[in-house]
Amino acid sequence: MSAKTTSMDRRSQPRLTCRSKDQAVNEQRPHALLIDGKAVAAREVEETAAAAQELIARGVRPGLAVVLVGEDPASHVYVRSKGKAAESCGFHSVQHTLPASTSEASLVALVEKLNDDPAIHGILVQLPLPGQIDAARVLETIAPGKDVDGFHPVNAGLLAIGDVSRALVPCTPAGSMILLREAARDLNIKLAGLEAVVVGRSNIVGKPMAQLLLAENCTVTIAHSRTNDLAATVGRADVVVAAVGRPEMIRGDWIKPGAIVIDVGINRVPGEGLDKNGKARTRLVGDVEFESAAMRAGAITPVPGGVGPMTIAMLMKNTLKAAVRSASLQKR
Repeated sequence: MSAKTTSMDRRSQPRLTCRSKDQAVNEQRPHALLIDGKAVAAREVEETAAAAQELIARGVRPGLAVVLVGEDPASHVYVRSKGKAAESCGFHSVQHTLPASTSEASLVALVEKLNDDPAIHGILVQLPLPGQIDAARVLETIAPGKDVDGFHPVNAGLLAIGDVSRALVPCTPAGSMILLREAARDLNIKLAGLEAVVVGRSNIVGKPMAQLLLAENCTVTIAHSRTNDLAATVGRADVVVAAVGRPEMIRGDWIKPGAIVIDVGINRVPGEGLDKNGKARTRLVGDVEFESAAMRAGAITPVPGGVGPMTIAMLMKNTLKAAVRSASLQKR
């Protein structure tokens, strides 16, 4: 299937899709358009950096504070990536690394201090937190206007009532929506009126994703691992968003022909053979059985290289948005 865009669209927009090697060999074999999250994320970061320079010229430098508690290796990798992205955008970037023994009271006190710091416009507390800390209490301590993760009940409430413009939207759903809109444009279809199924009901991805799809006038179903006849539910969807956290749970033959598939899952599973250090190889897969799904879908995000890069890009965008709002408030 090929995209139906005008020549002007192709010149002015980043290319979202490419052909597989198999398709290049056999043009008669159907294959979904691949949604290039890396390219779109790079564009979003570039636009954010340019807008940040304009804001800095007006005397406001966006500031992002990231708080890391404990020694979780994956969290350290994520935090380093976020810090590098913030610096590349020209932000004032601060990282607070605390020991795993940190008390809840101490973490709350730090968040309150960051709330009061005018140089900080965005606060992110990296999850998961150690067992002695109530994550909900910590996240609710963050000022809603600095909640660049979009997890505060105020931001969740604004999204739930459809006031998307006032909310700081969770980064992964926000990035997924950008990829979905551009895939729909590439396929020359409108999202309004389409049937969308979100597989996963978390507060971080599933529920906010459903709200964003509703804002696009889709007809939305939230499904999950206990949904009766999940295959039939997924099979009627024009848009499938997989965010259930189970490797390749969504089978390729469930996908409706021509559907747009956004795979949010990132799961590490056993690979083949040993690496150079003699350890068993692993590989990353999504929540969707990619190869078979790609033979039926109209467009699909790969894992890795799909939704993942968009999450950090949207974090930068939320931080800029918070800084702009802060500057507007200071003028009043």
